[in-house]
Amino acid sequence: MAIAITLKSYLTDKNIDYTVLIHSHTYASSETAQVAHIPGKHMVKSVMLEDENGRYLLAVIPANYQVNLDKLHNQYHKHLVLAPENEVGHLFADCELGAIPPIGNAYGIDVIMDKSLENCSDVYFEAGDHTHLIHMSGMQFTQLMSNVTHSDFAKARQ
Repeated sequence: MAIAITLKSYLTDKNIDYTVLIHSHTYASSETAQVAHIPGKHMVKSVMLEDENGRYLLAVIPANYQVNLDKLHNQYHKHLVLAPENEVGHLFADCELGAIPPIGNAYGIDVIMDKSLENCSDVYFEAGDHTHLIHMSGMQFTQLMSNVTHSDFAKARQ
């Protein structure tokens, strides 16, 4: 499949420079980082969350981190849970399940980004399938994410 059409169009519209990397088929972002020889802190993953009203929020964190739902609840006074992949697939119709890019704005999804990603020199993320990655500079990624909420809500995996 390569890069998802919606994502490609969005990046082109925003005049973002990026490259596409091919890797062996993987199912988890931490596994992708390993096979592509990318430090986990530079591999970005998307975690779909759902609030008590059925609204979705895309949490963007490093692959070697996990969402701290208690922190998000305390910060936003909302009860958030992990959204089941099979229930959110329709929101990312041109992507494979489990390969959602972190650019939720391209899909009309609200996004929250963990502050730990703000100073990355390079960023990699799923291009919409399990064999292609987008690579861009941290500066380009920060530009893309300038209009989303930045917060401290993730914690490093142990």
